[in-house]
Amino acid sequence: MLVNQKGSKDDKVCTMCEQYSSLAINYLSENKTQTEILDTLHQTCSRMHSFKQECTTLVDYYAPLFFLEVAGVEPVEFCSKMNLCDIMESSPQDSCTVCHEAVAEILNKLEDPDTQLEIIEILLKVCNKTDQYAKKCKKLVFEYGPLIMANADKFLVKNDLCTAIHACKTSPDGGEVATSSLEKSLVADA
Repeated sequence: MLVNQKGSKDDKVCTMCEQYSSLAINYLSENKTQTEILDTLHQTCSRMHSFKQECTTLVDYYAPLFFLEVAGVEPVEFCSKMNLCDIMESSPQDSCTVCHEAVAEILNKLEDPDTQLEIIEILLKVCNKTDQYAKKCKKLVFEYGPLIMANADKFLVKNDLCTAIHACKTSPDGGEVATSSLEKSLVADA
């Protein structure tokens, strides 16, 4: 997950920077390009007469290091460092943790009667858009809405929604790889 650190810069400039730096990195990573650069540097060294040997040694030593450094450059990071894009930071949380935190928040909200009422109101508004089925839809919402609200939290606790939507990986035995924050909070509440 990427998190914005400051206001947005010109998106076109940022996009162009990322595209061109990616092209440049790819170009500099090609063996043919590296050979051409080394040949040009060696030719330049040969014109330095008294420093020819030292120059060639420096080129042979530092050019491969330069190419290694260039290959490791990430266009997004490069453009951010050049102040052409907003600073982006990787969030330390993985999708599994974020999903379980979201489910825990949903469970918390579902306990609030005001939230339940809001959900019922939203469903009734949706019913109004079904034209000829609006009355039947509203009847279903009034009949089953409270039951769904009462069982939604049980469903979310019993079924691992995050694994079902592939936000979490499962181990070969079918269990979740890491203990979720949802499981930890449920154990703590028990």
